[in-house]
Amino acid sequence: MMDAITFTATDFHVLKPAILLCLFGCGILLTDAFLVRRIGKRWYNAVTALVAEGAVILAVLQHMSDVRSGGPISGLGGSILIDGFGVFFNVIFVLAASLAVILSARYMEAEGEHRGEYYALVLFAQAGMSIMATGNDLVVLFVALETMALSFYVMVGFLRSSKKSNEAAMKYLILGAFSSGLLAYGLSVLYGIAGSTSLEKVGEAVAARPEGDWATILALITTSVGLFFKIAAVPFHMWAPDVYEGAPTPTTAYVSVASKAASFALMIRLFLSAYGSAADAWIPLLGAIALVTMTIGNLAAVTQSNLKRLLAYSSIAHAGYILLGLVAANEAGMRGIAIYILAYVFMNFGAFALIAALRRDGEAAEELDDLNGLFARAPGYTILVAIFMLSLAGIPPMAGFYGKYYIFLGLLQEGYYVLAVFAALYVAVAAYYYFRVIRACWLQKGSETPATLDMNLGTRVALVGSGVLTVLIGVMPQRFLDLAGESVLATLR
Repeated sequence: MMDAITFTATDFHVLKPAILLCLFGCGILLTDAFLVRRIGKRWYNAVTALVAEGAVILAVLQHMSDVRSGGPISGLGGSILIDGFGVFFNVIFVLAASLAVILSARYMEAEGEHRGEYYALVLFAQAGMSIMATGNDLVVLFVALETMALSFYVMVGFLRSSKKSNEAAMKYLILGAFSSGLLAYGLSVLYGIAGSTSLEKVGEAVAARPEGDWATILALITTSVGLFFKIAAVPFHMWAPDVYEGAPTPTTAYVSVASKAASFALMIRLFLSAYGSAADAWIPLLGAIALVTMTIGNLAAVTQSNLKRLLAYSSIAHAGYILLGLVAANEAGMRGIAIYILAYVFMNFGAFALIAALRRDGEAAEELDDLNGLFARAPGYTILVAIFMLSLAGIPPMAGFYGKYYIFLGLLQEGYYVLAVFAALYVAVAAYYYFRVIRACWLQKGSETPATLDMNLGTRVALVGSGVLTVLIGVMPQRFLDLAGESVLATLR
């Protein structure tokens, strides 16, 4: 006879962020359906979503207090684990969702698609990501991943009248379903090995298997393929350029940052917990994938003239760099991953915020040539473009430099000199195409009908805030390194 399942106050406590997000998401849907004519839709959905983000921030701060006072908290029979690692990534998700909401109001209004469903999907996606960062169970992690993915599929195709948006959503859905199937198969093999879905018990069962065990290798390969798709690692990157180009620009920014951060959170937990004893098998795999990902991402970005496709291939290359931190799997590597993802939120969102503001004759302007002569029209925003591009390239003293520095340091400490050398060489390649963007803004002459910047207060806040934080992390890195690094280092202990 099975024991009765009880839902305790602790279970509610650890699920509070996800519950709040889902409740506010449902509230937005109901309000948009029944009250939008009375209260107006221009600000209501954005304000409601921001209130939800504020509630989640309070919940995360409460978790941080609990973690400091009594260590990690577990709920639902150990399926959810609130520790420094989960808190750090939840803060990342809050930042990404807040920037997406701020950026979306004006953009969606200009596209004629300013509807409440969009903001509800942002919150549902964040609910899934919140569990991805704190999940400690195979089933919980998979359900959370699919909650995030399903929300993103709809958000990518949100521009109903745009063929590019519809095509991007269809490609994302089909390829995403394929990768989810492989991931589910790999997780089921792990369950067969351990007889449990708990990450700790799976890790113990994998450690008890002989070296080179075929079942472990099969599970490792299939789960890796599913996760490689989520982070757009080569050769499972083919969806990224089309999805980034076709999706609404705020959605592109949100997917590029939040989805990547959540997928890396899941990957770090899975590889260091479940596959920790099989490091000799997965480190060469991740190293090879990281090298190929950096190669394809950087070389393909050099040839792009569309800004969103350029940033898509740039995002692929960044996934390769972050993978190298997991290859190192030491203190420096984990610090590098933490500060890299934190900086990536601001520098990538800043770049996409500018693209979202560019318009010509009421239509989005997304080509590199649309930046020509921007300095003459908007010198302040041109300086921000330079900040974002320099940070993405990893040029000191911008925030992006420290992520690469600590990842390179981690590789050198573990003796992966070849990977470190290739990664350093690709920084020069990346600098070339990022400087193309800077050159267009500062040195190229504008056309007779230049693109204009269509901004409201929210877009300005997103741009300026992202720029200030990108510089601040670079100028005062130690404070951010201590906060982010210590959180992620919990996975190594």
